Amino acid sequence: MPNHPALPYLRSAEKGKIVSAQEAVRLIRHGDTVATGGFVGIGFAEEIALALEEHFLSCESEQPYSQGRLGELTLVYAAGQGDGKSKGLNHFAHEGLLKRVIGGHWGLAPKLQELAIGNRIEAYNLPQGVITHLFRDIAAHRPVHITRVGMGTFVDPIHGGGKLNARTTEDIVERLTLHGEDYLLYKTFPIHVGIIRATTGDADGNLTMEKEALTLEALAIAMAAHNSGGIVIAQVERVAESGSLNPRQVKVPGVLVDCVVVARPENHWQTFGTQYSPAFASEIRARAGSVPPMAMSERKIIARRAAFELKANSVVNLGIGMPEGIAAVANEEKIIDLITLTAEPGVIGGIPASGIDFGCATNTQAVIDQPYQFDFYDGGGLDAAFLGLAQVDRHGNLNVSKFGPKLAGAGGFINISQNAKRVIFVGTFGAGKQQVEARDGKLHIILEARARKFVDAVEHVTFSGTEAAKSGKSVLYITERCVFALRPDGLELTEIAPGVDLERDILAHMDFKPLIPRDPILMDSRIFQEGPMDLRSYLLDVPLDQRLTFDDEQDLFFVNLEHYALRSQKDIDDIRRMVEQKLAPLGRRVYAIVNYDNFSIVPELLDSYSAMVRGLMDQFYSGVSRYTTSGFLRMKLGEALENRGVEAHIFESAEEAEEDMRHLENGLP
Repeated sequence: MPNHPALPYLRSAEKGKIVSAQEAVRLIRHGDTVATGGFVGIGFAEEIALALEEHFLSCESEQPYSQGRLGELTLVYAAGQGDGKSKGLNHFAHEGLLKRVIGGHWGLAPKLQELAIGNRIEAYNLPQGVITHLFRDIAAHRPVHITRVGMGTFVDPIHGGGKLNARTTEDIVERLTLHGEDYLLYKTFPIHVGIIRATTGDADGNLTMEKEALTLEALAIAMAAHNSGGIVIAQVERVAESGSLNPRQVKVPGVLVDCVVVARPENHWQTFGTQYSPAFASEIRARAGSVPPMAMSERKIIARRAAFELKANSVVNLGIGMPEGIAAVANEEKIIDLITLTAEPGVIGGIPASGIDFGCATNTQAVIDQPYQFDFYDGGGLDAAFLGLAQVDRHGNLNVSKFGPKLAGAGGFINISQNAKRVIFVGTFGAGKQQVEARDGKLHIILEARARKFVDAVEHVTFSGTEAAKSGKSVLYITERCVFALRPDGLELTEIAPGVDLERDILAHMDFKPLIPRDPILMDSRIFQEGPMDLRSYLLDVPLDQRLTFDDEQDLFFVNLEHYALRSQKDIDDIRRMVEQKLAPLGRRVYAIVNYDNFSIVPELLDSYSAMVRGLMDQFYSGVSRYTTSGFLRMKLGEALENRGVEAHIFESAEEAEEDMRHLENGLP
């Protein structure tokens, strides 16, 4: 049964649901709520958006919108849809056409931004994942969507409820308490028109997406509009005969679709930057080495330091912008196969694309609908998320959504940062043009940035450091010159780049003084040198708890530090703590054999490490034999231990170390 009185007059036995774009948009009525699908340019119905814009402008010239022809629409969308210039949702950006916009990301539609900032429309910014879930809740006639996503951010009613200007007054987000815990309640509303996109449609409205890079929320929007008594308009690039489509390939069934519009080729590109790539559609697999390595720059320095936070067998999200470089570094270091990269529109596995193609990926394992991806994210499925760093304050709050007159929006940032097990924010230390060079394993700052990113209080709270600290979340803030960690009482400076001066290059360019340990460690010098960093060996390293073994029969304690990279004071503390856990219950001293083959240590940590070793010997060891094939390490580590009063003859092989142990046991010289 058609949901619109004009639909029967558009259909014919010959064409079925196939109509022109102009015919389809004339079904949109004054005051309708319109939902659009898309991610940047992927899956966006450009042909229909153009037709709607032309229809509104022609109505305006003939008769003002105030007389009821077309206007006062509410636009709802999840991901940013546009090219940052004139395409995508920019076609909707006409005063009078829109009354209200509820969007997840605004940065790609500058004309929409102008209407919101100019107070000419009602404007809301809600988390991208929440909006994708709202479509499903609307389809199911649920009155609200309840979640903790957005707590403590600008979406929280105590911080504005997602409203972006003075004209926006209605509360569409509320707080409530369930079982003693606070949640956010997002109100649902009917969808009158759903605008989606596919590759192939038949006369019955069945849609397949074989050439699309993503499936997005097309099905959720179609269900929401249909079950609201509205209509669904689908853009396709080709038409198939009724009954000819493989039902397993149909992503949106024809019972949900009212109009099928065949687009002109120029308005149905796979993305706004790529007409068609078979690799993005998973028709072919691209060579992993086909992605060129990044040139050394501040962007690569940041990506390299961030790559050390990757863990083998982990599921990771990479945000748009600066985080994209981590994928390039991972590919260059040949570790892509050790991790599963994902992107919020539904990509699982593969190598994410960048720039205007962001959201696509090559060599994916799977592409799922966007609402399901956010189910996975919101439920804690991500082991780590790498997101952009724009503005940070002393409490660890982060702003990436609004800067004075510039409105970017949160996109999926709130869902991802709030629910990933670990969050790593990456970005330059300052904003604006700066110039740095990496030479001889050190960072040299040639030209300082014009504006500060580390401020006393952020303008918009997109990530709540306070909420994250309460939950004990692991959070890092990585820049080209230093690294900060979130602590319960604020930001702590944990690492400094070699060649950087703490006072001159860091503290002098911050609005607040962070917590500073007695001896912040140096960032790994490999980050600032040309050539691979051997990250694969680092990621495949044996966990520390598996490196410490006590053999009851031989009464020997084995410490296997082969291929272990000791990079921080935390690594030293972890070794000490785990040795204590293994040996303290014995209540006596034991003999230890330590394997230092291919062991590496940051030179600045040698003194601290040798002090820890001395302490363990005094408390737990009756004797120690050490060995490594590295003459350099034997010399350097031997010197450090001798400075602590430890007899440090380090052998070249395990056999020599064991022979030394037997001599000591037998009291032989």
